[in-house]
Amino acid sequence: MAMNSGGSENMMSEINVTPLVDVMLVLLTIFIVTAPLLMNAVPLNLPKATADVAVTQPESVTISVTEDGSLFFDKEAVTAEALDTRLALAADNKEQIVEIFADERVEYGAVADVMAAIQRAGISNFTFVMQPEAEQ
Repeated sequence: MAMNSGGSENMMSEINVTPLVDVMLVLLTIFIVTAPLLMNAVPLNLPKATADVAVTQPESVTISVTEDGSLFFDKEAVTAEALDTRLALAADNKEQIVEIFADERVEYGAVADVMAAIQRAGISNFTFVMQPEAEQ
């Protein structure tokens, strides 16, 4: 800071911004700490849907995942390896649609494995089938 020496009557016209910077850093810190907490604050129940039920197309393939993680390809029990083989065969049809029926209590990892198998087969057109909510 400059000191005014002598008898001149010039006034110092600088603003001290240190308190402003301190307040801004505190606000930034509070925002950084609380922002991740706000992202997980909404409880969700994902398997429910309010959209109209779509008409199932005959060329679609269904994959079902039960609560215990068992896999079914068109109502036939399959292993993860057999699912890869069946999806590779189904991928020959470029317009192939895969419908995933997953129990609402199934582990997320089991559904992610099915999605990865669909992607490995080169199928990009898939959907999750949900039960519509009952209207009140």
